[in-house]
Amino acid sequence: MTWGESHGSSVGVVIDGCPSRIPLTREDIQHELDRRRPGQSEIVTPRLEEDQVEILSGLLGDRTLGTPIALMVRNKDHRSSAYDEMEHTYRPSHADYSYDAKYGIRAWAGGGRASARETIGRVAAGAVAKAVMRQLCPDMEIVAWVNRVHTIQADVDPASVTSEAVESNMVPTADPQAAELMVEAIKAAKAEGNSLGGVISCVVRGCPAGMGDPVFDKLDATLAHAMMSIPAVKGFEIGSGFHAADMTGAEHNDAFYMEDGRVRTRTNNSGGIQGGISNGEAIVMNLAFKPTATLMTTQETVTDNGCAAILKGKGRHDPCVLPRAVPIVEAMAWLTLCDHFLRQRCQQGTPD
Repeated sequence: MTWGESHGSSVGVVIDGCPSRIPLTREDIQHELDRRRPGQSEIVTPRLEEDQVEILSGLLGDRTLGTPIALMVRNKDHRSSAYDEMEHTYRPSHADYSYDAKYGIRAWAGGGRASARETIGRVAAGAVAKAVMRQLCPDMEIVAWVNRVHTIQADVDPASVTSEAVESNMVPTADPQAAELMVEAIKAAKAEGNSLGGVISCVVRGCPAGMGDPVFDKLDATLAHAMMSIPAVKGFEIGSGFHAADMTGAEHNDAFYMEDGRVRTRTNNSGGIQGGISNGEAIVMNLAFKPTATLMTTQETVTDNGCAAILKGKGRHDPCVLPRAVPIVEAMAWLTLCDHFLRQRCQQGTPD
């Protein structure tokens, strides 16, 4: 469970169900938070937050206790006055109206819970799940990268991409030439008061066969649920995705063969999941992110009492959310796979 608002005193997460005696340090969590921290380059929001994590419960020394883990990050650079005009005016494509419709009240400064600041808790929790899997399933690795910004496409091989290659660019992608073009495009959109969307891809390598349930909690369904819960995500596909609609069965089927005593597939149109259960091949996903909704230009809107209004964006915002969303995608993948792994271990009666 994550908690906190964008301009509240703090944000955080409570993680329940983590096994005991898992090696975990504050530095493990802080490393992941530093990857999504704002203010790190000229193409992201200039909000200067240190995002230093505080561990409130669940650890003794550098080991998990098996009890709930509570993590907190304090908000220190929020400037609520920049949002005074939004107290009664709905920002286009934001959650202002829908939150009012649901609750009859909303935290208007910074968007409250609808702000991407909420994802701090997800990234912190993902670091815990990663530590669990590092102990219980050390061969698994998850790498996400920016695959496209607007119309600029990166050339990245999911089979060989590394985190080091992704993190070596201002826009985290393993294609340096595309990264330069992406930076230029984001800067140009920012200068115009506009914003850009794009696609983040993610690969899970080393996932054992057998993860996932046959019907409602299919592995691909829970991954879709997790990824679609990330702010600004508008589309999700796995394996061949929407391209499957253009293929014949003969083109799409993944033929089986044996390799070193293991069942393999010659192609991977299934994206590592068949019948909702992992088959041991790489799980490959694509997530479509919409352009940032806050624009530094005037737009038509209405107020909470139904009057027409004109609104110009204020505050500090990312002109493109993708550079900071990569660790969020990885975190949600770690959390989902960790849940399924622990459930499978219990179902099979696997000893500690």
